[in-house]
Amino acid sequence: MKGVVLAGGLGTRLYPLTKITNKHLLPIYDEPMIYYPIKALVEAGIEDIMIVCGGNLAGEFLRLLGNGAEFGLKHLNYTYQEREGGIAEALGLCKHFVDGDKAVVFLGDNIIGESLASAVDEFARQDGGARILLREVEDPTDYGVAKFDEHNNIVEIIEKPEVPPSKFAVVGIYMYDSQVFDIIETLKPSNRGELEITDVNNAYLKMGKLHYSVLKDFWADAGASIEAYFDTIRIVREHKIAGKQR
Repeated sequence: MKGVVLAGGLGTRLYPLTKITNKHLLPIYDEPMIYYPIKALVEAGIEDIMIVCGGNLAGEFLRLLGNGAEFGLKHLNYTYQEREGGIAEALGLCKHFVDGDKAVVFLGDNIIGESLASAVDEFARQDGGARILLREVEDPTDYGVAKFDEHNNIVEIIEKPEVPPSKFAVVGIYMYDSQVFDIIETLKPSNRGELEITDVNNAYLKMGKLHYSVLKDFWADAGASIEAYFDTIRIVREHKIAGKQR
C-alpha cells in the first residue's frame, strides 16, 4: 500500500507566517508540521510514501526530509504541483507512483491523536473501493459532513453545509483503490476552480464502494486559520506531555 502526503498550496490562511515558508514546514510544538502525517503513515505500516509539494519553496522539503532516514525509511518520493488546483488534482499527480496499488492520502496539515493502523488494516481487507475517516466536531460547517440513513450508512457527503445533517466531519485522510484516478479524470472544477475531493468521495458512494471509520481521539486541521494553528500546537503539546507522564 502506498502513502501520499499532500503538502502543496500557498497557505494564505496562515499569512504572514507563510510569507517566507510553506505552511507544512511550520512548527507544531516540537516538530515541523509535515512530520506528523509521515510518522502516522509509517506507524501504520506504510513505508512507500510520496510528498506532493508546490509553490516557490518546494526545495525546502528535500532539505528537511531528505530520503526519510529520520523516519526509518529507505527512500522518499517527491512530485510538484504547479498551481492551486485542489486536493483531487494534487492526488492525480501520483497516478504513476500508486501504479495500480491502494493508497492512503493524508493532508499535510491534518494531525490526529491516535494510530491509523486499524483503519488501514480494514481498508486492506476491503475488496477495493474507498474508506474515509470521520470525527465528531462541535461545528462541522467548515468541512465536508456525512449524512446518514437510519442504519448509519452514509448517503451523502455535503461540503460546508449551512445546516449540517450530522456532526461528523470528513477528516483529511482518505483511502482509495486505483480507480480514484479514473474518477479524477471525470471531475469538473468547482466554483473555486478546483477539483474537489468531496466529489471523489461521492462518486465512490454512488458506486456503493465508500466505507468509513470513526476517530475517537483528537483531530486538528492546523492550516485552517491562525486560531486553528495555535489550538493545534496547544493540543499536540498536551497530548505529548500526557504521553510522557504515562
